[in-house]
Amino acid sequence: MTELTTLARPYAVAAYRRAKETKSTARWADELAFVAIVMADERMKLAASNPRVRKEAFTASFLALCEGRLSVEAQNFVRILVENRRLDLIGQIASLFDEYRSADEGYINVDVASAFDLTDAEQKKLTQVLNEVLGRKAHLSVRVDSDLIGGVYIKAGDRVIDASIRGQLERLAKSLWN
Repeated sequence: MTELTTLARPYAVAAYRRAKETKSTARWADELAFVAIVMADERMKLAASNPRVRKEAFTASFLALCEGRLSVEAQNFVRILVENRRLDLIGQIASLFDEYRSADEGYINVDVASAFDLTDAEQKKLTQVLNEVLGRKAHLSVRVDSDLIGGVYIKAGDRVIDASIRGQLERLAKSLWN
């Protein structure tokens, strides 16, 4: 995973710099996310990695599939990725782009997995606490994960807070085995 991130970083940096220059970071983020969704399809991955598929033909087909969804700059970015056989990195590129954007704009995306639905009041309180702990404005993405048994699992950048029953049981089991 870190190797893929290392390969994706120069593309993400270039895309973010261009987006900042043109004051279009939101548009770029949407377009990169869209291309990542398209590339998540197994058939697209196979076509992109097939050495027998001509790059020009693949690029034309890919851009036709994305018609109306990508700006001229995003289309050129896709062409560069295809030419360098790096379109498979688009998920990591989009993720890094989002990290650069959030750091630059003073917020952080936080993934929260909860064993049960959180009420609006609980989400608001959690956001306040995370704002203080992380020192930045937290944008929560909340989902239910019944495997947690109880509690929450929070991931903010490279920081993880595991306050779930499952996590506690795993730590207890590990300490018993040691």
